[in-house]
Amino acid sequence: MRILLLSDTYSEHTEKWAIGLANKGIKIGLFSFNKASYPWFNNHQNITLLYQANKKINADSSILSKLSYLKLVRKLRASIKIFKPTILHAHYATSYGLIGALSGFHPYVISAWGTDVMKFPQQNFINKAILKYNLHKSDAICATSATIQNYLLPVTSKKVTIIPFGVNITEFFKKEVTNLFDNTTFVIGSIKPLEELYNIHILIQSFSIIKLKYPTKNTKLLIIGEGSQETNLKKLVAILQLTNDVVFTGRIAFNQIPTYFNMLDVLVNISDYESFGVSVIEAMACEKPVIATNTGGLKEIIENSTFGSLVEVGNIEQTANELEKYLLDENLKQTVGIAARKKVIEKYNWADNVDQMILIYTNLTTTK
Repeated sequence: MRILLLSDTYSEHTEKWAIGLANKGIKIGLFSFNKASYPWFNNHQNITLLYQANKKINADSSILSKLSYLKLVRKLRASIKIFKPTILHAHYATSYGLIGALSGFHPYVISAWGTDVMKFPQQNFINKAILKYNLHKSDAICATSATIQNYLLPVTSKKVTIIPFGVNITEFFKKEVTNLFDNTTFVIGSIKPLEELYNIHILIQSFSIIKLKYPTKNTKLLIIGEGSQETNLKKLVAILQLTNDVVFTGRIAFNQIPTYFNMLDVLVNISDYESFGVSVIEAMACEKPVIATNTGGLKEIIENSTFGSLVEVGNIEQTANELEKYLLDENLKQTVGIAARKKVIEKYNWADNVDQMILIYTNLTTTK
């Protein structure tokens, strides 16, 4: 089987899918509008980079023009001729979904990730029409969560299969690691792009409340990621006199993420909205409690605060209160962490998710 993935090589999700499928013996071709931050696809005998942009796309870049799309369709068709895929699979229902639809290749799979169906089609009727066209051209549609599935129901009559971005439970688990902090430190963490919708500024202000209320406790905030808000966030840290207590790591390689999760006591993911929340289940697999906003895919995972804590979007005091609970109650932290990993094993095992995707491919190739 040969799968041509239309997907962003800069994304760790693309890396997971490509390597997960390639390790099953499937030949993978990559076609990306963006540029990977490091060549994770090199030296894998089953992965071929067919096309990627020459540079990273900035967070404030405008959407590709129609002319650019047409140029990319030609490049995609050329890549199809070279790679000779069994199946074409677009990971993102709009941008990648559009050039996949325009290529005319079948069988064609579309996976919806989040903003492609939660935000893009809501902007105007043209965007909604583009999404409908892309889905109409597909032979199978996948979604990362029930939240995304519900967004797709009004724009397609086709079956939508939920296949999460699961976790490799043999890589993400509780373990001792070389730590940036000593074992007396209570470490709060975030691993998200440093953009407005992820509310890192709310987390910093909540952390400030904890520092002021418990000055004798050794607490640190670890912020993992990069983005357009980095300068503003560092200014906020300085204003709140937290410079010695907040660590910005920048972007880290995907294979280093389990190590960083195991430095944490609690993960915080308080986005305005979230289609699923991969970092949440990765932290849960490492037996870490999670504080997340009561929205979208996050509330699916946390389940009414059963496997962590749910807070309202933008609520600084509520977020600080939940942090305080875990800071003061070690038994609560451990109990929630153990239950969280059990849920991940049952519902979000990456090996199962890869097998689910291969079944989609197999059904398409046996019916065509």
